[in-house]
Amino acid sequence: MVVPKSPHSHGREHAFSFLNGRAREGVGIFSRRSMLKASLAGLTGLTLPDLLKARADAVKAGQSIRGNKSVILLWMAGGPSHIDTWDVKPDMPSEIRGPFKTIPTKLAGVRICEYLPKSAAMLDKFTLIRSVDCRESNHQPNTVMQTANLEAEPRINPKGHQYPAIASIVAKHRGANQPGLPPYVALNVKDKTHIAWGGYLGKAYDPFIGDNVSKLFQLPRGLTMERLQTRKTLSQQMDKLRSDLDLNGSMEAMDRFGQQAFDIIAGERAQKAFDVSSEPARVVDRFGNHDWSRQALLARRLVEAGVSFVTIDLSQHSASGTWDTHGDNIPPYGGIWNGLRPLLPVFDHLFTTLVSDLEERGLLEDTLVVAMGEFGRTPKIGTQGSTDGRDHWPVVMSMALAGGGLRHGQVIGSTERDGGAIRERPVTPGDIAATIYHHMGVPMSATYLDHQGRPRAIVDEGSPIRELI
Repeated sequence: MVVPKSPHSHGREHAFSFLNGRAREGVGIFSRRSMLKASLAGLTGLTLPDLLKARADAVKAGQSIRGNKSVILLWMAGGPSHIDTWDVKPDMPSEIRGPFKTIPTKLAGVRICEYLPKSAAMLDKFTLIRSVDCRESNHQPNTVMQTANLEAEPRINPKGHQYPAIASIVAKHRGANQPGLPPYVALNVKDKTHIAWGGYLGKAYDPFIGDNVSKLFQLPRGLTMERLQTRKTLSQQMDKLRSDLDLNGSMEAMDRFGQQAFDIIAGERAQKAFDVSSEPARVVDRFGNHDWSRQALLARRLVEAGVSFVTIDLSQHSASGTWDTHGDNIPPYGGIWNGLRPLLPVFDHLFTTLVSDLEERGLLEDTLVVAMGEFGRTPKIGTQGSTDGRDHWPVVMSMALAGGGLRHGQVIGSTERDGGAIRERPVTPGDIAATIYHHMGVPMSATYLDHQGRPRAIVDEGSPIRELI
């Protein structure tokens, strides 16, 4: 197979330098001050009431919000190599199969990478999709696979960043499963371009950034809950003056949603959900000390408490992502052996521990766990002048799913002998989104308005993956 040169290849000075990837951006909670600004909006401009009102309107309109369905997205930022993880090619030459050996799994005839032994042992609880068509996807911004919209590519389309995240759509049409919790939470966000946002839906449907959890609910020096409550009371009094003139009672309703918004930030339910220190020591030890594992534990706590959608940015740096294994001579990415190999046991542990923990708590049927990145890697190793890396390969990628009451213990789709193209059963970003919406009870016919007031479908040429439903 002829491997086309990627238009997004990295040289020694990586191609994303102009994005200032190491600079802290967005609404990430990096300090007490930024936490207060992002979460409370000074208590004068909360966007959260809009979200709560939208949920109430949906229920009023007869859109049933049932159960405690949720999604945990393990976002492998940078694009994990499918050939070196879930779609191994042990019979191919070394420059294609890579440096890893393969092992059998719980599914007869299915082999995966040797550094995923825990996943291999419980693959009957997972589904591997080896034929994901990600041809329009790119990274940083990582938006196509997280929005399921092929136009959500800000590098090519100036409006690409406006397409809302799948999680934001869920937040709009379902909201949180319990009052007092945000519907969409993002954890370990190393760069704002690693995740998708509310876009056309508005900032009310942006993720609640849960980084620096230990500081999340600490107030700035000199600011007490009593003072916050006083400011809130003053704001309510001003709103009451306006609501007295409001004949249809909408201001009174917003007072109620404002109270709920305040409760999310200052209330006991949210504080308890984010407080991992309250977990029994045996559970904390089971997940382990790695930061990704702690984030997985926090994700479980959040969905257990009532958050509908949690995205974990499984990255360790703010460039294009830790899974972007171009080669050891192209820092900070690393190659397959030195870059990817150390990640796999950590991922293997957190993924299987999370699924097992959810199952033991009776949460797995309601919680869909999705592990994926933005594309695969080149079939041939040693691209871009390296001897040990793989370049971007948006032709095909692999992903894994568990839980959600779906039919697991299977492999969907396949690639050609060298892993370079889909051989059978293409699965599109729209199919992935439709499967998530099916799980979450979001109607496939739902639309949203762009800035010109035109309706746009939440699913573009996709349907729930039939093998799973």
